[in-house]
Amino acid sequence: MKTIIALLSVIVLLVSGVGYFTVGRLGGGMSSASNLNLGGDGNGGQGFKDNVDGAVDILLVGSDSRSDAHGNRLSDDELAALHAGVDDGEENTDTIMVIRVPDDGSRATAVSIPRDTYVHDAEHGNMKINGVYAAHKSAKVDELVTANEAASDDSEKLSEKEIEQAGVDAGRAALLDTIRGLTDIEIDHYAEVGLLGFVLLTNAVDGVDVCLNNAVDDPMSGAKFPAGESTLDGAEALSFVRQRYGLPRNDLDRIVRQQAFMASLVNKVLSTGTLTSPGKLSKISEAVERSVIIDENWDVMGFATQMANLAGGNVTFNTIPVTSVDGTGDYGESIVTVDPNQVHKFFEDLAVADPSSEAPAPEEKPADEESSDTGETPVADDLSLHVLNAGTVSGMASGLAAWLEKTGYTIEETSNAMPGVYFESQIVTADPSDPRAIALSEQLGGLPITANEGLDASSLVVVTADDYTGPLDESETEPETSQNEPSPEDTVGTPGEDFGAAEVSPEIDAGGDGPRCVN
Repeated sequence: MKTIIALLSVIVLLVSGVGYFTVGRLGGGMSSASNLNLGGDGNGGQGFKDNVDGAVDILLVGSDSRSDAHGNRLSDDELAALHAGVDDGEENTDTIMVIRVPDDGSRATAVSIPRDTYVHDAEHGNMKINGVYAAHKSAKVDELVTANEAASDDSEKLSEKEIEQAGVDAGRAALLDTIRGLTDIEIDHYAEVGLLGFVLLTNAVDGVDVCLNNAVDDPMSGAKFPAGESTLDGAEALSFVRQRYGLPRNDLDRIVRQQAFMASLVNKVLSTGTLTSPGKLSKISEAVERSVIIDENWDVMGFATQMANLAGGNVTFNTIPVTSVDGTGDYGESIVTVDPNQVHKFFEDLAVADPSSEAPAPEEKPADEESSDTGETPVADDLSLHVLNAGTVSGMASGLAAWLEKTGYTIEETSNAMPGVYFESQIVTADPSDPRAIALSEQLGGLPITANEGLDASSLVVVTADDYTGPLDESETEPETSQNEPSPEDTVGTPGEDFGAAEVSPEIDAGGDGPRCVN
């Protein structure tokens, strides 16, 4: 079983701001990748403001390579400690993340792409996304080996090292093209991490805290941990994030584990003495040099400096929206299906800078407009409301939005909720104790209040479901339209029975006082 994780070094190095302290300590041993067509701005995506889509996007992949970043084979002792299993010669990218940073550097979102996501490849047909790299690398290697055998002059032949590098370049290029097509964004930077990097980085910070809802004992991955909180070393952590079998949602729950682990890792670095410990910084540098590959044109020092003030609560981990988790591929394999339109909209929203940084002052209304048709008044003048319909009754959100607007509220959006996110009417706010949210809840009939720390303090999401009994403007209950509705015609592969209602993964951030408990 070759299921690894990724980043870990890069998340900490580049997203949490540790790079500001550690990059200068890295000698000439940092490995880099060339021949990558990166950046939509023509200059490699070096700065924030020059990016045409308003964000810096980093593709982060974790491979099951048994070599380090310099191509050196891991020792037998290292492989045994990693429980890496048998090497069948096929290298997959089993962890794929896109880290999106809006142009003001206000936050960073690491978005996981499930390894079983089914995509169309122009050369090899439909396949799981984690096999794209290996398929193109293998095809290129076979092509060049055949050309070598046909060459009559030794001077025309390529060395084994040259063939291997050409295969790697082809695999990376194909994966980048696939990610661009799936997300509809330009990739500005590339980072790659192998098995060893995860273990080295975990040990460099003296272990990472995790929390499980239930005890686990999985011989497939070697994960054997009690319920509740534990501190894991590198080898234990690798087992923790590799477990797939025995989890309620299989690979999606494994992704949640990876994200919870990385959130705890970032939180530990930001909230403890790591940045002031020469010993720990030295170990982090060693881990990066041995196991991380980045694109050759990346000004990591400049990027990390701009991110140095990023707080843990603004580093979040999420997963792309999926339309089904039990689909079937062309050869009967189990797949995850997606609608590219949903994924495109998801990443487009992530490019928007934190609205709290440049929020305009609310417009003052003339005195004769203070009254409303509803006989109510806003509980506050500085709220921006997003009204979503998560129920089966069309027009609920439109009717509520019309009532709220006549009352005097500012409505930013009215649409259908993404399937699987909400199951009851509620108000979503950054702070459930906010008096404005509490007052609005009472005004709408006592809706429950839930938390999403990623929201701006003055932005509230009002969700209507089939249980909603609050006020509505019946004359305005037109069915909501949404560009995010899943479409079977846009889906690669055969969706499962849960098509359009697939449960999505929760958003996890690196703030808080302890690890998030997961399955």
